[in-house]
Amino acid sequence: MISATGARIVRMLPPEVAHTLTIRMLTYGAGVPAHAPQLPVSTRVELPRSGLRLCSPVGLAAGFDKNCDVPGAMARFGFGFIECGTVTPKPQPGNPKPRLFRLREDRAVINRMGFNNYGLDYFVRRLEKYRHDVPIGANVGANKDTEDRIGDYVTCIEAVAPYTNYITINVSSPNTPGLRGLQDKATLTQLLARCGAADRKELPVFLKVAPDLDADAIADICGVVLREGAWLAGLIISNTTLARPPSLRSEEKSEAGGLSGAPLFQPSTEVLRLFARTLNGKFDLIGAGGIGTGRDAYAKIRAGASAVQLYSLMVYDGPGIAARVARELSNCLAEDGFSSLADAVGKDL
Repeated sequence: MISATGARIVRMLPPEVAHTLTIRMLTYGAGVPAHAPQLPVSTRVELPRSGLRLCSPVGLAAGFDKNCDVPGAMARFGFGFIECGTVTPKPQPGNPKPRLFRLREDRAVINRMGFNNYGLDYFVRRLEKYRHDVPIGANVGANKDTEDRIGDYVTCIEAVAPYTNYITINVSSPNTPGLRGLQDKATLTQLLARCGAADRKELPVFLKVAPDLDADAIADICGVVLREGAWLAGLIISNTTLARPPSLRSEEKSEAGGLSGAPLFQPSTEVLRLFARTLNGKFDLIGAGGIGTGRDAYAKIRAGASAVQLYSLMVYDGPGIAARVARELSNCLAEDGFSSLADAVGKDL
């Protein structure tokens, strides 16, 4: 495990430098456990629609391992599934630096990375080398300067499908101009039609949506998904937010980009609940946004999620957060008399 001293040193560095150094260290095995931790049996789950079998419902969200460099290392920290990306067909540098900011007082992060990645060819080569029982997912996106944004998604889906366990279509990053427009009713209909026709090797596919949606937008998305997305396995709810809660205290709170971490927990959970009520169990839902404890994860489960993802609070608590959250979640289930996680899904709806 990465030592507490090492983690403190990394956190003293500028955020993007720290992230790059962390990926490099993990690539060489520095601080990586020899074996994954033992996790509670009660938190094992099979997502009913996608069929994904997870040793833990606590997954690593996209954004940490953009280029699929260290999925095996992260699996050994106790994550139940690993999502790499976002990957685009062509390499792209992303937005100008600085573009990543720690909001320490708020246990939050703001990023405006802009889908920086090494491109699809590199990503697929790394995917081919992955050897682990923990399911791996590929989060796919579109290049900033593409002439056919939906076509970029189709290209990525067909390229990664032979080498991954599931795919996520990311239409909700706030840092690529116009990308969130793919959530609009008419455009989303076109997106689902073309991606549904892609050769995806019968893999489960998830749609990742934004938290900045009102009730009408949620109803529209659900309507399109129910009508045109019968082939989808589910939705990931949610991405980062453009909102800035008045409670933020950090100096960096006014930086442009997507906010994640603790302040995102409440709004993202409410959006998850609204999707769960409307979709009524027809799709697997994965809850993301502000998870730092087992009780946070439990709230997402009770709001309708069958699994959860985290990333931002790993910045403050280290990769051991995955196993800790799973154990705390197991305690929450036991306190309420649930013998399995599946029994608790949607209990607050």
